[in-house]
Amino acid sequence: MAAAVLDDRGAVVGWTGTAQDLTGFCADEVHGRPLRELVADLPRGLRRATQLPATGRVRLRHRCGNTVDVTFRTTRVSGSTDVLVLAAPTLHAADHQHGAALLRALSAQNRLTIALHDTDLTTVQTNAMPDTLDGRPVQPGTRLHDVLCAEDAESIEAVLRQVLETGVPVLGRKQHVSWRDHAMRRHALSLSAFRLEDARGRPAGVATLYIDDADQLRARRQLDLAREVAERVGGSLDVVRTAHDLAGVLVPAFGDLAAVDLAQAVFDGDEPPERLGGGDLHLRVAALVPATAAWPTGIKRGNLVPPLSDHPLLRRFQHGETVVYGPDDFVALIGGRQPAEQLLPHDAHTVMAAPLYARGLTLGAIVVWRTGPSEPFAEDEVDLMRQIASRGALAMDNARRYTREHRAAMALQQSLLPPTTTDTPAAETAGVYLPTGRGAGTRGDWYDAISLPSLRLALVAGDVIGHGIPASATMGRLRAAIQTLADLELEPDELLTRIADLVQRLAAEASPGSHDVVGATCLYAVYDPVTRRCAMASAGHPPPVLVRPDGTAEAVDILPGPPLAVCGMPYETTTIDLEPGSVLALYTDGLVHRRAHDIDDGLRRLTDALATSCRPDRALDETGRSLLEDLVDEAPRDDATLLLARTRAVHAQDTAHWRIPADPAAVSEARAWAARQLTAWGLDDLLFPTELIVSELVTNAIRHGRPPAELRLIRNHVLVCEVTDSNSAQPRLRRARTTDEGGRGLFLVAQLAERWGCRHGQSHKTIWSEQPIACAH
Repeated sequence: MAAAVLDDRGAVVGWTGTAQDLTGFCADEVHGRPLRELVADLPRGLRRATQLPATGRVRLRHRCGNTVDVTFRTTRVSGSTDVLVLAAPTLHAADHQHGAALLRALSAQNRLTIALHDTDLTTVQTNAMPDTLDGRPVQPGTRLHDVLCAEDAESIEAVLRQVLETGVPVLGRKQHVSWRDHAMRRHALSLSAFRLEDARGRPAGVATLYIDDADQLRARRQLDLAREVAERVGGSLDVVRTAHDLAGVLVPAFGDLAAVDLAQAVFDGDEPPERLGGGDLHLRVAALVPATAAWPTGIKRGNLVPPLSDHPLLRRFQHGETVVYGPDDFVALIGGRQPAEQLLPHDAHTVMAAPLYARGLTLGAIVVWRTGPSEPFAEDEVDLMRQIASRGALAMDNARRYTREHRAAMALQQSLLPPTTTDTPAAETAGVYLPTGRGAGTRGDWYDAISLPSLRLALVAGDVIGHGIPASATMGRLRAAIQTLADLELEPDELLTRIADLVQRLAAEASPGSHDVVGATCLYAVYDPVTRRCAMASAGHPPPVLVRPDGTAEAVDILPGPPLAVCGMPYETTTIDLEPGSVLALYTDGLVHRRAHDIDDGLRRLTDALATSCRPDRALDETGRSLLEDLVDEAPRDDATLLLARTRAVHAQDTAHWRIPADPAAVSEARAWAARQLTAWGLDDLLFPTELIVSELVTNAIRHGRPPAELRLIRNHVLVCEVTDSNSAQPRLRRARTTDEGGRGLFLVAQLAERWGCRHGQSHKTIWSEQPIACAH
C-alpha cells in the first residue's frame, strides 16, 4: 500500500518507500511537486479541483515511462490541513475487495466457522458465535484447548502444525469433537486448513474452515441404515428371526434399545384380529436388542405386552401412525407410575413406536428407546422409521405367510408319513424325517414300511420333485398308490413300472407350466423272513446301505432305473440274502448331499456312520436321530429321510412244506398232513378251519392249476396257509347260485380266514390265507 502526504496546495510533502516502489520516483524527485504532475490523463473534473475526492481511480506515471493503474483513498490528517493519500494497484485493490466480500459472506453462514491462527496456533480472528461452537463467543487469543476437550484439541493442533510445516493444505477432514463444557455430546465437523504466508513467502499462520457436518452425516447415516434394513431384513422366513434382524439394524444406528412385539397369531402364521382402543392387545415380545442390556424386569423375550390405556397415542398408533413420546406419556399409557417403572428402561427419555402394518393387518410394533445423552428423535427420523417399519412389515408378513404354509405342509407331510417305528415278524423299523432348513418348505420326501402277507415286509423310500404343499400332496398320492399295489404283491420292478405310469398321468393332469416338475425317485424292497431274501428295485434312487451283523457295511450293488417321471424304460429287480440282525438303510439324497461334498462322498460318510452306529444293543430310532444330527447340515438344502430296518427270520421249525401230487385223492392226505402239523405246534383250536381251508385250496390247485404244486404252513402270530402252483391264472371270488355244484371254495376260505389273497411270481401263483393265533408264541 503506497502512501503520500499532500499540503493544502496539493504539493507532495511526504513520500513513502512503498510509493517509490509503486512509481519508481524517490522522495527527493517528487518533494514539493504538485501531485497532479504525477497523474497521467488527469480527469477534467480534477484539473481545477481544490479538494481531492475521498476515493477514486487514476493512472500514475512511472519513472520508466509507463503508467500504473491505481485505486486511491484520501483522508485529512487530524489537526492539520495536510491530506493522506493511500494508493494501491487497482488489480490488488479489487482482489482485496472481493476477498473481503467473500470473507464476510462466509462468516455470515450459520454452520460455517472461520478461524485465523498465528504460528503458535493462537486464535487471531474468528467468526465463532454462540450458535456455532459451545454457546459462547470465542475471543482472540484463545487456544483450541480452551474450547475443545483435550484429546480433540491435540488432534486438531497436530493437523494444523503439519499444515504450517509442510504448506500442504488439508481438505474436508472428518473430525468428531466434544466441547469442553459438553464432553458427552459429540459433533461432526469437516475441517479444512491452509497455511498463510507473508509477502516473502514465510509462514504467517493457518486459516481454518470448520463446516458443521451434522446434517450430511445424519443423511448419510439414514441412507446407510435404510440400505442395511433392505439387506438384512427379509432374508429369513422365520418370524422370530425376522423380528431379531429388524431390531438388530436399529441398534445402535437409530436408538440405544429396540424391541419388536408381535401379535400372538403371527407366531403361528395366522392373521391377527383388528383391535382398536385400550386393553389387552395380545402382543408378545419377539426380539430385544441388545439382549445383554439391563432391561427392566417387566420386559423379557416371550413376555406378553401388558394391557394399555385407551390413550390418544395408542389410537394414533392403531391407525398406522408412528408416535414419539416421553416418560410421562408412557406412564399414562401403562396406567400408573409403579407399573411403568417395571417397563421403562433406565435413563430413557424418548420412545418411538411404529406399527408393523402390511396388507391391511397390524402384525405388531417396533419400539425404540433413546437414553442418556442421546438426542431426542427428530422429525426426519420419524419419516425414516415409517419407511423402515413398512419394509419390516412386508418382511414379517412374508415370514408369517410362509409359517402358515410351512405348518400346513408339515402337518400334511406328517399325516401322510407312517408311524416312526414298527415291529413286525420280518423286521423292526425306525424312520426319521428332517424337513429342509431353507425357505422352500417341505420337499415331498417319504418312507414307508408296509406289512405284506406271509409275514413279508415292504420297505419304501422316495423323493418327490418340488416343495411345499404340492409336493406333499403328490407324495401322498404316490404313497397311497404304492400301498395299494403292494397289496397286489407285485414284483418290485413291476410295481415301479405301474407307479411310473401313474406319475405320467399326474404330469398330464398338471397345469401346462408344471409338466416338467412332476416326478419322483423311489426305492422299493420286499423282505421275506422265511427265505431271508430281499428283492428290490430302484427308480433313480440312491442305493440302500446294508450293515451286516458283524458290523461291516456297504452300499448294495443295485442297478437303478430311470426316475418315475420317465415312462417306457424297464426296471430291474435285485435280490440279496440277509442274515438275521442285518440292518438295511433306505434314505433320500438330502442325507448324503451336502454343500461341500458330492453324493459319492456323502454315501461313504453314511456307510461309515452306519457301520459305527448300528449296534445290536442300540435302539434304531435313537440311531436314526443321531445319524441325521451328524450327517445333515445345520440348515439343510433338502429334506432328509432315513428308514432303518433290522431284519428277523422265521425259524425252520415254524415252517412246514408238503408237495402236492397231481391226484384228487391227495386232498385228504393234505388235510391229514396239516392236522398233524398243527397238533405238533399245539394249534388244535385251528384244526377244523385249517382243514377246510387246506381242502379248498389244494382242490383248486389240483383241478385248475398245473404241477408242480406245494402246500406251506407258517407259524408266527398268525397261521399262514399257502398253496402254490404253476398256473398264473388269477382266481376270483364269486357267489355261487343255489343250483351250482362248485364255486364255493374261495368263499369258504374268505369266511374262515382273517384275510386271504393271491400273489404272482414269474411262473407261478400263490394263494394264501391267514388265521390269528390266540396265544402267539
